[in-house]
Amino acid sequence: MALITISRQKGCGGIEIAEMVAKELAIELYDDAKLREEALRLGLKADELKGFDTKAPGLFDRLLRNQPRLYLDLMASVIYEVAKRCHGVIIGHGSQKLLRDFDSALHVHIYGSPKKRIARLMEQQRLSREVAEKLISKSDNKRETYSRHVLHEDWNNPSLYDIIINRDKMSLDAAARIIIEAARSEEIANIGSKAAETMEKLALLKRVEAEALKNNFNINLFHIEVPERGIVHIWGYTKTQEEIVRLKNVVEQIPTVLSAKYDVAAMNIDGD
Repeated sequence: MALITISRQKGCGGIEIAEMVAKELAIELYDDAKLREEALRLGLKADELKGFDTKAPGLFDRLLRNQPRLYLDLMASVIYEVAKRCHGVIIGHGSQKLLRDFDSALHVHIYGSPKKRIARLMEQQRLSREVAEKLISKSDNKRETYSRHVLHEDWNNPSLYDIIINRDKMSLDAAARIIIEAARSEEIANIGSKAAETMEKLALLKRVEAEALKNNFNINLFHIEVPERGIVHIWGYTKTQEEIVRLKNVVEQIPTVLSAKYDVAAMNIDGD
């Protein structure tokens, strides 16, 4: 089985293609709803997960206004947790960037010309040309903003992808067949236990970072490491002795933390 990430432009049928691939390969499809379910299973709270609903009004504006690093840490913790299972189709959310260093993940980008994408939206959703054009433009702008300001990456960077599909030149079926055939090739092997363990540790690392950010710690003052599954090591500084106690309480309430070691000293300073 394979681990596949699919990024797509609006109006290219990316979700339909992802559904076809997951069904044919008999692997889980991780869309917004499924990722949100996984996040809740990990113990994240519902009010922290607005970013998993990419249709929420003003999502990207809120991300840029508030805490993009916190959002990315929460997202990364869920993506890595899913990826450690070594199979599945993950739709969007920067998964192609987060998993780019794992050679056994197959990264796919689906794109098309604005003209063809607008025409599909007009036909599928019975929209006027003006409305379809606005929806396409808004979607492209949001994805570009998210990629550049949250992921710090060019969404169209070809090095992020193994397969780039132009929907102007092929049907949904043809696009799905290309991905399925590649996923079944000998070159795309299972991730393996070592890489799966690495992703599990990364998931915990990002979760600890996210909890620290949520609780207003300056994480530039200390370093977080996950040397083994479930084991957290933190060293560095906090502002006060009270913050050390608070940090311990924050870390140890994370369900996947089995034990934690702290080499943290208080600087005993007030304010910023």
